[in-house]
Amino acid sequence: MPPSASSTAPRTALPPGAQAPALLLAAGRGERMRPLTDHTPKPLLQVRGQPLLAWHLQALARAGVPRVVVNTAWLGGQIPQHFGSVFGLQRNTGNDFQLPISYSDEARDFGGALETAGGIARALPLLDSDIFWLAAGDVYVPQFPFDAAAVQAFRSGDALARLWLVPNPPQHPGGDFGLSDTGLARDLPEGDAAPRYTYSTVALLRSALFSAPWCDIPWGNPAGVRAPLAPILRRAMAAGRVQAELYTGQWVDVGTPERLHALNP
Repeated sequence: MPPSASSTAPRTALPPGAQAPALLLAAGRGERMRPLTDHTPKPLLQVRGQPLLAWHLQALARAGVPRVVVNTAWLGGQIPQHFGSVFGLQRNTGNDFQLPISYSDEARDFGGALETAGGIARALPLLDSDIFWLAAGDVYVPQFPFDAAAVQAFRSGDALARLWLVPNPPQHPGGDFGLSDTGLARDLPEGDAAPRYTYSTVALLRSALFSAPWCDIPWGNPAGVRAPLAPILRRAMAAGRVQAELYTGQWVDVGTPERLHALNP
Protein backbone atom coordinates (compact mmCIF):
# COMPACT_ATOMS: atom_id res chain seq x y z
CA MET A 1 0.00 0.00 0.00
CA PRO A 2 1.17 3.59 -0.57
CA PRO A 3 2.18 5.61 2.49
CA SER A 4 -0.70 6.88 4.59
CA ALA A 5 -2.46 9.81 2.95
CA SER A 6 -2.64 13.16 4.67
CA SER A 7 -4.15 16.52 3.82
CA THR A 8 -0.81 18.19 3.22
CA ALA A 9 1.60 18.19 0.32
CA PRO A 10 5.08 16.70 0.77
CA ARG A 11 7.73 18.80 2.42
CA THR A 12 10.52 17.14 0.47
CA ALA A 13 11.98 19.71 -1.91
CA LEU A 14 14.61 18.84 -4.49
CA PRO A 15 18.02 20.18 -3.52
CA PRO A 16 19.77 22.48 -6.00
CA GLY A 17 21.11 20.57 -8.99
CA ALA A 18 19.17 17.40 -8.21
CA GLN A 19 17.39 15.28 -10.78
CA ALA A 20 13.67 14.62 -10.18
CA PRO A 21 11.93 11.27 -9.65
CA ALA A 22 9.48 10.04 -12.25
CA LEU A 23 5.97 8.64 -12.44
CA LEU A 24 5.13 6.30 -15.33
CA LEU A 25 1.45 5.78 -16.08
CA ALA A 26 0.77 2.13 -16.82
CA ALA A 27 -2.72 1.50 -15.45
CA GLY A 28 -4.91 1.69 -18.56
CA ARG A 29 -6.90 -1.13 -20.12
CA GLY A 30 -5.64 -0.53 -23.67
CA GLU A 31 -9.03 -1.08 -25.29
CA ARG A 32 -7.85 -0.08 -28.77
CA MET A 33 -5.03 -2.63 -28.57
CA ARG A 34 -7.33 -5.59 -28.02
CA PRO A 35 -6.96 -8.52 -28.39
CA LEU A 36 -3.24 -7.97 -27.68
CA THR A 37 -4.03 -6.47 -24.28
CA ASP A 38 -6.52 -9.14 -23.24
CA HIS A 39 -3.70 -11.05 -21.58
CA THR A 40 -0.77 -8.58 -21.58
CA PRO A 41 -0.79 -5.01 -20.21
CA LYS A 42 0.07 -2.55 -22.96
CA PRO A 43 3.35 -1.36 -21.34
CA LEU A 44 4.68 -4.93 -21.63
CA LEU A 45 3.98 -5.31 -25.34
CA GLN A 46 7.22 -5.82 -27.24
CA VAL A 47 8.65 -2.89 -29.21
CA ARG A 48 11.89 -3.55 -31.07
CA GLY A 49 12.87 -6.44 -28.86
CA GLN A 50 11.87 -5.27 -25.40
CA PRO A 51 8.77 -4.17 -23.46
CA LEU A 52 7.51 -0.71 -24.31
CA LEU A 53 7.96 0.47 -20.73
CA ALA A 54 11.63 -0.56 -20.77
CA TRP A 55 12.40 2.26 -23.23
CA HIS A 56 11.28 4.81 -20.63
CA LEU A 57 13.18 3.09 -17.86
CA GLN A 58 16.36 3.09 -19.93
CA ALA A 59 16.03 6.78 -20.74
CA LEU A 60 15.32 7.67 -17.11
CA ALA A 61 18.28 5.61 -15.90
CA ARG A 62 20.58 7.29 -18.44
CA ALA A 63 19.40 10.68 -17.18
CA GLY A 64 20.23 9.82 -13.58
CA VAL A 65 16.65 9.89 -12.31
CA PRO A 66 16.86 8.70 -8.70
CA ARG A 67 13.70 6.56 -8.55
CA VAL A 68 10.54 5.71 -10.47
CA VAL A 69 6.96 5.03 -9.43
CA VAL A 70 4.79 3.02 -11.83
CA ASN A 71 1.02 3.05 -11.41
CA THR A 72 -0.74 -0.17 -12.40
CA ALA A 73 -4.27 -1.56 -12.69
CA TRP A 74 -5.19 -3.73 -15.69
CA LEU A 75 -3.19 -6.98 -15.38
CA GLY A 76 -0.92 -4.82 -13.29
CA GLY A 77 0.67 -7.66 -11.38
CA GLN A 78 2.56 -8.62 -14.51
CA ILE A 79 4.53 -5.35 -14.52
CA PRO A 80 6.28 -5.73 -11.12
CA GLN A 81 6.72 -9.42 -11.88
CA HIS A 82 8.66 -8.45 -15.01
CA PHE A 83 10.71 -5.48 -13.76
CA GLY A 84 10.94 -6.12 -10.03
CA SER A 85 12.04 -3.38 -7.65
CA VAL A 86 15.23 -2.29 -9.46
CA PHE A 87 15.98 -1.59 -13.11
CA GLY A 88 19.68 -1.97 -13.95
CA LEU A 89 21.43 -0.17 -16.80
CA GLN A 90 25.00 -0.72 -17.96
CA ARG A 91 26.37 2.72 -18.80
CA ASN A 92 29.12 3.47 -21.30
CA THR A 93 31.45 4.10 -18.38
CA GLY A 94 31.13 0.43 -17.43
CA ASN A 95 29.29 1.26 -14.20
CA ASP A 96 25.87 -0.19 -13.50
CA PHE A 97 23.12 2.28 -12.66
CA GLN A 98 20.38 0.90 -10.41
CA LEU A 99 17.02 2.62 -10.77
CA PRO A 100 14.67 1.80 -7.85
CA ILE A 101 11.04 1.14 -8.85
CA SER A 102 7.96 1.21 -6.65
CA TYR A 103 4.36 0.57 -7.65
CA SER A 104 1.02 2.22 -7.01
CA ASP A 105 -1.45 -0.65 -7.46
CA GLU A 106 -4.83 0.93 -8.20
CA ALA A 107 -6.52 -2.38 -9.00
CA ARG A 108 -5.58 -3.84 -5.62
CA ASP A 109 -6.56 -0.70 -3.73
CA PHE A 110 -9.68 0.36 -5.67
CA GLY A 111 -10.58 -2.32 -8.18
CA GLY A 112 -9.42 -0.45 -11.28
CA ALA A 113 -7.61 2.51 -12.79
CA LEU A 114 -8.17 5.99 -11.37
CA GLU A 115 -7.64 7.90 -14.66
CA THR A 116 -4.65 10.20 -15.05
CA ALA A 117 -5.12 12.83 -12.32
CA GLY A 118 -6.57 10.32 -9.88
CA GLY A 119 -3.62 8.03 -10.42
CA ILE A 120 -1.10 10.83 -10.05
CA ALA A 121 -2.73 12.06 -6.83
CA ARG A 122 -2.65 8.51 -5.45
CA ALA A 123 1.06 8.12 -6.24
CA LEU A 124 2.22 11.45 -4.77
CA PRO A 125 3.14 10.05 -1.33
CA LEU A 126 5.34 7.44 -3.02
CA LEU A 127 7.03 10.10 -5.15
CA ASP A 128 7.64 12.28 -2.07
CA SER A 129 8.94 15.20 -4.13
CA ASP A 130 7.74 18.70 -4.93
CA ILE A 131 8.75 18.19 -8.61
CA PHE A 132 8.56 15.04 -10.71
CA TRP A 133 8.68 13.77 -14.27
CA LEU A 134 5.55 12.28 -15.80
CA ALA A 135 5.24 10.02 -18.85
CA ALA A 136 2.62 7.61 -20.13
CA GLY A 137 3.80 4.03 -20.43
CA ASP A 138 2.23 3.57 -23.87
CA VAL A 139 4.28 6.08 -25.87
CA TYR A 140 7.55 5.32 -27.63
CA VAL A 141 9.98 8.22 -27.28
CA PRO A 142 13.38 6.52 -26.93
CA GLN A 143 15.59 9.60 -27.29
CA PHE A 144 13.79 11.92 -24.90
CA PRO A 145 16.54 13.27 -22.60
CA PHE A 146 14.72 13.74 -19.26
CA ASP A 147 17.35 16.39 -18.72
CA ALA A 148 18.30 17.48 -15.19
CA ALA A 149 18.90 20.99 -16.58
CA ALA A 150 15.20 21.14 -17.50
CA VAL A 151 14.37 20.25 -13.90
CA GLN A 152 16.52 23.09 -12.60
CA ALA A 153 15.04 25.61 -15.02
CA PHE A 154 11.56 24.49 -14.02
CA ARG A 155 12.20 24.66 -10.29
CA SER A 156 13.58 28.22 -10.60
CA GLY A 157 10.21 29.58 -11.79
CA ASP A 158 6.62 29.44 -10.59
CA ALA A 159 5.09 27.24 -13.31
CA LEU A 160 3.05 24.31 -12.09
CA ALA A 161 3.69 22.23 -15.20
CA ARG A 162 5.96 22.08 -18.21
CA LEU A 163 4.58 20.08 -21.12
CA TRP A 164 6.41 18.67 -24.11
CA LEU A 165 4.23 19.00 -27.21
CA VAL A 166 4.74 17.17 -30.49
CA PRO A 167 3.62 17.75 -34.09
CA ASN A 168 0.15 16.32 -34.56
CA PRO A 169 0.13 12.66 -35.63
CA PRO A 170 -2.31 11.48 -38.32
CA GLN A 171 -4.71 10.04 -35.75
CA HIS A 172 -4.92 13.35 -33.84
CA PRO A 173 -4.80 16.12 -36.46
CA GLY A 174 -6.52 18.75 -34.32
CA GLY A 175 -3.92 18.69 -31.55
CA ASP A 176 -4.47 19.61 -27.90
CA PHE A 177 -2.86 22.92 -26.95
CA GLY A 178 -1.35 26.02 -28.46
CA LEU A 179 2.12 27.37 -27.72
CA SER A 180 2.70 31.06 -27.12
CA ASP A 181 5.78 33.04 -28.18
CA THR A 182 6.74 33.26 -24.51
CA GLY A 183 6.73 29.48 -24.01
CA LEU A 184 3.36 29.08 -22.32
CA ALA A 185 0.82 26.39 -23.17
CA ARG A 186 -2.48 27.83 -24.37
CA ASP A 187 -5.96 26.31 -24.23
CA LEU A 188 -7.15 27.75 -27.52
CA PRO A 189 -10.85 28.51 -27.91
CA GLU A 190 -12.82 26.86 -30.69
CA GLY A 191 -12.33 28.69 -33.96
CA ASP A 192 -8.89 30.09 -33.03
CA ALA A 193 -6.64 29.64 -36.06
CA ALA A 194 -3.39 29.46 -34.07
CA PRO A 195 -1.50 26.16 -34.42
CA ARG A 196 -2.31 23.39 -31.98
CA TYR A 197 0.09 20.65 -31.01
CA THR A 198 -0.38 17.25 -29.36
CA TYR A 199 0.53 16.73 -25.73
CA SER A 200 3.23 14.04 -25.76
CA THR A 201 2.31 12.85 -22.22
CA VAL A 202 5.84 13.81 -21.08
CA ALA A 203 5.86 16.60 -18.52
CA LEU A 204 7.48 18.08 -15.47
CA LEU A 205 4.91 18.72 -12.74
CA ARG A 206 4.81 20.26 -9.30
CA SER A 207 2.92 18.33 -6.68
CA ALA A 208 1.21 21.64 -5.83
CA LEU A 209 -0.79 21.25 -9.06
CA PHE A 210 -2.74 18.52 -7.25
CA SER A 211 -4.00 20.76 -4.47
CA ALA A 212 -6.43 23.68 -4.27
CA PRO A 213 -7.32 25.71 -6.26
CA TRP A 214 -6.27 23.52 -9.19
CA CYS A 215 -7.37 20.11 -7.90
CA ASP A 216 -9.79 19.09 -5.16
CA ILE A 217 -8.60 15.49 -4.68
CA PRO A 218 -7.32 14.99 -1.11
CA TRP A 219 -3.62 14.32 -0.75
CA GLY A 220 -2.82 10.72 -1.63
CA ASN A 221 -6.34 10.19 -3.02
CA PRO A 222 -7.40 7.92 -0.13
CA ALA A 223 -10.92 7.44 -1.53
CA GLY A 224 -9.73 6.49 -5.01
CA VAL A 225 -11.32 9.42 -6.85
CA ARG A 226 -11.24 8.93 -10.63
CA ALA A 227 -10.36 12.14 -12.47
CA PRO A 228 -8.69 13.22 -15.74
CA LEU A 229 -5.65 15.49 -15.93
CA ALA A 230 -6.70 17.83 -18.76
CA PRO A 231 -9.17 19.99 -16.74
CA ILE A 232 -6.55 20.57 -14.05
CA LEU A 233 -3.98 21.61 -16.66
CA ARG A 234 -6.50 23.95 -18.29
CA ARG A 235 -7.16 25.71 -14.97
CA ALA A 236 -3.44 26.27 -14.54
CA MET A 237 -3.09 27.39 -18.17
CA ALA A 238 -5.75 30.03 -17.63
CA ALA A 239 -3.57 31.43 -14.85
CA GLY A 240 -0.43 31.39 -17.02
CA ARG A 241 1.18 28.66 -14.90
CA VAL A 242 1.85 26.01 -17.58
CA GLN A 243 4.98 26.14 -19.72
CA ALA A 244 5.44 24.18 -22.94
CA GLU A 245 7.97 23.44 -25.62
CA LEU A 246 7.91 21.54 -28.91
CA TYR A 247 9.68 18.18 -29.10
CA THR A 248 10.55 17.03 -32.62
CA GLY A 249 12.32 13.75 -31.89
CA GLN A 250 10.79 10.37 -32.55
CA TRP A 251 7.47 9.97 -30.75
CA VAL A 252 4.76 7.39 -31.30
CA ASP A 253 1.52 6.91 -29.43
CA VAL A 254 1.43 3.11 -29.52
CA GLY A 255 -2.34 3.00 -29.28
CA THR A 256 -3.36 0.42 -31.87
CA PRO A 257 -2.04 -2.90 -33.22
CA GLU A 258 -1.30 -1.14 -36.52
CA ARG A 259 1.00 1.40 -34.86
CA LEU A 260 2.68 -1.34 -32.88
CA HIS A 261 3.23 -3.33 -36.09
CA ALA A 262 4.74 -0.24 -37.76
CA LEU A 263 7.37 -0.11 -35.00
CA ASN A 264 8.13 -3.82 -35.42
CA PRO A 265 8.53 -4.27 -39.18
